[in-house]
Amino acid sequence: MGHSSRVTRQVAALAGALALSSALSLAVLLGAEGSIFGASEFGLHGLRQHYRRPAEIPYPKDDPYSRAKYELGRTLFFDPILSGAKLRSCSTCHNPGLSWADGQPRAIGENQQPLASGLRTPTLLNVAWTPKLGWDGHFRDLEGVAISPITAPDNMNLPESTLIERLAAIPGYVNAFNAAFGKGDIDRHKIEQALATFERSIVSDEAPFDRWIRGDEAAIDASAKRGFALFNGKGNCAACHSGWAFTDGSFHDIGVAHDNDIGRGRLFPTSVKLQYAFKTPTLRDVARRRPYMHDGSLATLGDVIDLYNRGGIERPSRDDEIHQLNLPQGDKADLIAFLQALSAKAKPFVLPDLPR
Repeated sequence: MGHSSRVTRQVAALAGALALSSALSLAVLLGAEGSIFGASEFGLHGLRQHYRRPAEIPYPKDDPYSRAKYELGRTLFFDPILSGAKLRSCSTCHNPGLSWADGQPRAIGENQQPLASGLRTPTLLNVAWTPKLGWDGHFRDLEGVAISPITAPDNMNLPESTLIERLAAIPGYVNAFNAAFGKGDIDRHKIEQALATFERSIVSDEAPFDRWIRGDEAAIDASAKRGFALFNGKGNCAACHSGWAFTDGSFHDIGVAHDNDIGRGRLFPTSVKLQYAFKTPTLRDVARRRPYMHDGSLATLGDVIDLYNRGGIERPSRDDEIHQLNLPQGDKADLIAFLQALSAKAKPFVLPDLPR
């Protein structure tokens, strides 16, 4: 068993034991030396580390951070010049006011019709830590994602050559590219790196859960604390929604997709377990990112919990962690209270001035 799986199961066992107590105070949950956690290999330090927010954003060696590249990528992200009709930008689908998604059940393209993929727009929260991108993981990295939606005819509908011509005709963009990359022509590689640098900066803000896990007992209520224990214990949610971002970054069939909507199975047609498998989304800001599932088929968090409670569609590809839970209504309410505690307070986002 891998280290991450072992850690998840240790947390589950410990939190499940704590669920027996009706007083899930942080002092009890986090414990002290000599308490239930003090006797565990995982222990107090391990529990805190498992959910601790990272101190720094990871940037790849071949696309390191620079302020000039970040500012260029931020400007490009919000500029509708990147779409054929000059009406849509990256932020049209990845709206900071909607936790970097769009609130739609299916992604919408320039023609105001759902994209051919039939998929919901994923949030960009914490994508710097996501190893494979896209609901089926077919993008290798953020740089690989950048141009695809811009040039797709049913999405932003702008050919690469036209994109470069438009940017090169604007003195402000020429200066911005030169500041970020040195003097030279604007090209696809530079556009990809600038957009990816900005997108890696999109990190979920501190939520009530983060303050609680650090020791602020009043940050979340008793229902959310019980929900946390259920999340790691009987609910088995942490089997896939693990770590500080509440995702394992992997792909699972949870029993919701059907017919030809086979997800990662298209990339690995001989793998039984990858049929109908889609990426585990982050649960950060989840209460503000309805509807849910890769296809937007579930309207509320209650609907999501009901799906897991009944175990979804039973079939050979269904993940081994998915099964009927038989949770009573009180447990469902506690899980929702915990999930709501993962949402940070909304705050204004200052849009960049567009160069002309």
